Amino acid sequence: MGTIMIYEIMGTAMLTLLGCGVVANHTLAKTGGHGGGPLMIHWGWGLGVFVGVYAAYKTGAHLNPAVTIGLAVSGAGEYAPGIPITVGTTLAYFAAEMIGAFLGAVFVWLAYRNHYDQTEDQATVLGTFSTAPGIRSYGWNVLTEIIATFVLVFIILNFGNTPVDLGPLAVALLVVAIGASLGGPTGYAINPARDLGPRIAHALVPIKGKGGSDWSYAWVPIVGPVIGAIIAGLVVLMGF
Repeated sequence: MGTIMIYEIMGTAMLTLLGCGVVANHTLAKTGGHGGGPLMIHWGWGLGVFVGVYAAYKTGAHLNPAVTIGLAVSGAGEYAPGIPITVGTTLAYFAAEMIGAFLGAVFVWLAYRNHYDQTEDQATVLGTFSTAPGIRSYGWNVLTEIIATFVLVFIILNFGNTPVDLGPLAVALLVVAIGASLGGPTGYAINPARDLGPRIAHALVPIKGKGGSDWSYAWVPIVGPVIGAIIAGLVVLMGF
């Protein structure tokens, strides 16, 4: 359990630090990367995944409860070599992913402390921590997250069947592709920890005039990815 906690916390923290960090660089006032555009964000998140996977390689680098759920449902047998799928290991992955995501977001705030104080728009500040829909329609927002997370988890579960081992680069490019193609409607959380951990951080860190954390939407990037991951795991379990 200790190994799971150490490596998944570190990997998920790296993912969130670089992912939320690139959003902060793009949107916060007076940053060097201000206005860098959506492709900068997609590549930043993809490379954040790339770094996070290397940091958590000893535990399979889930970094995402949806990946953990997909593996469990798919009948994989192990989460990583030597780590069986049990209730205890599953809960350890969930806890580590949440803690890591929270810590990564806190470090983003520390890195951009002065820029947060210079940014007046509350939605912009919250957007550096958590996702929000372009058009708020809960049913459609959940569906978007289901589709995007299905793509993520299904392809990750099938990476082992490919003839060329691209390692972390394959996951990074997959995240870039999802962001560029399916990220528009909801900001592609595709990861319950990535959204909830930083949302909690937003609620706790002292940012001048930050506003609320939009808890009325917070369930969408949890429920959508969980459903998408279950469907992906079942599809793989059926032999696809």
